[in-house]
Amino acid sequence: MARQVLLLQLVVVLVLVATAVVLAAVDAQRDTREAATDRAVVVAESIADSPGVLAALDDPDPGAALQPWTTLVEDDAVVDFVVVMSPDLIRYTHPDPDRVGERFVGDTGDALDGEVFTQEYVGTLGPSVRAVVPVLADGEDGEVVALVAVGVSVDRISDAVRADLMWVALAAVPVLGVGIAGAVLVARRLRRQTHGLGEREMARMYEYYAAVLGAVQEGLLLVDSQARVTLVNDEARRLLDLPDDVVGRPLRDLGLPPGLVAAVAEGRASSDDLYVTGDKVLVVSSSPATWAGAEVGAVVTLRDRTDLQTVTGELDVVRGLTESLRAQNHEAANRLHTVVSLVEMGRPNEAVDFATEELQVAQLLTDRVLAATGDPVLAALLLGKTAEAAERGIELRLTGTVPTALPVSSRDIITVVGNLVDNALDAVQGGADPARRRVVAVRLDGGDGPDAGSGLRVTVGDSGPGLTDDEAAHALERGWSTKASPAGSGGRGLGLALVAQVARRHGGTLDVGVSELGGAEFVVRLPAPPAGSPVDAA
Repeated sequence: MARQVLLLQLVVVLVLVATAVVLAAVDAQRDTREAATDRAVVVAESIADSPGVLAALDDPDPGAALQPWTTLVEDDAVVDFVVVMSPDLIRYTHPDPDRVGERFVGDTGDALDGEVFTQEYVGTLGPSVRAVVPVLADGEDGEVVALVAVGVSVDRISDAVRADLMWVALAAVPVLGVGIAGAVLVARRLRRQTHGLGEREMARMYEYYAAVLGAVQEGLLLVDSQARVTLVNDEARRLLDLPDDVVGRPLRDLGLPPGLVAAVAEGRASSDDLYVTGDKVLVVSSSPATWAGAEVGAVVTLRDRTDLQTVTGELDVVRGLTESLRAQNHEAANRLHTVVSLVEMGRPNEAVDFATEELQVAQLLTDRVLAATGDPVLAALLLGKTAEAAERGIELRLTGTVPTALPVSSRDIITVVGNLVDNALDAVQGGADPARRRVVAVRLDGGDGPDAGSGLRVTVGDSGPGLTDDEAAHALERGWSTKASPAGSGGRGLGLALVAQVARRHGGTLDVGVSELGGAEFVVRLPAPPAGSPVDAA
């Protein structure tokens, strides 16, 4: 392609320079002819107005006085002939003395009427540009007593044109050189930018790229060094909900997760980061793109992990319940051994009292959780979290009453309550003050104001260190990310992002505040669904 462009540019330069030279030659020839004509007119008028000419015309032989003088004028004025003739066109003077007295060869036009006449004519001296001017006896209104013809030969004009063209040619040579040098530089630059590929290779490569981008299952996003989108495939458009005119727009103007934008703009290499955007959980990897040692942008790949994250969340709940049951099984075994030992020691009454008391405590906890929730899935989750909190030395307080009809599905309830409680437990256990009482408070109740009893409000507070204003704003930032972590290790950033995602999807809100216990408090409000839209209990 670079070679073809070079050849095309060389042809264009040559054509332009040749055209310019031809036009300059035509213009020079026209200007030279006009200048020769003007000179002939001026010389002829000067001779016709000369008093010496009128005086010589009164002599019986005007040519005797005029011939030497016109010869001097020819040399001084650089003209080829000066002919003074009678009104009958009989020559008084001529460059060739042998032609004096002969008839003038050529037209005089309206010179006999007192006008100036010019023409190009082939006379006795060859082709020439000539001017014929009348000699008037008494000024402008006098009688025409003679005619003066002054001419410049075409050969002299051609010589002048050739002299002018020599300078034009000398000027055309550096212009041509500059044009060729510019064409070579452009071709070299094009060769570097296209990496020496031809148009067929580039077209074939584009077809391959288009086929690959459409076939891959991952989203692919390419940005340049200014963080502007240069390429995006259909899967990336779907995952990020990008507009049709996304190519060429800055990444920061597309409403993407700030963490993702910052990672790409700063050229950081990252692998398998989790981002929550819209209603999707994405696994994103980004890597700087370099060419010849220079960074030219970044490549971003995206995978949809929404369904996997949902299943993982449910698995975490099951795993938590399993751990709680295992802990309770261990505790029940200890209590059973205590009862058996009391019986063997001959104290059956104490054994019955101990067993009855433990049964009442467990039953009271179960009844209290079921009375507060009413939903078996949510009750099982809270029972498991209660056992987990007790095992970690944390008091889990449960208050309020859940409406009979939940406004969202059980899966979404698990996402909201489970993540908020896990975050609170982690915050309390990781507190800097070990002497501080470790408490997590969960309150479940209906909506506020005139809609009380409809919808659901989940409030989770803790006695942990709390959040600063910057941390609170960052926690609720759309698309706040956390590094992908092993199963079961959680991830507070992602958990809050998932909670915020559920709240947005159902038209609710997630607010951050300060708990009465001294730590952070998260309040999720989920409005009641519109009439006639059943809640998916999946």
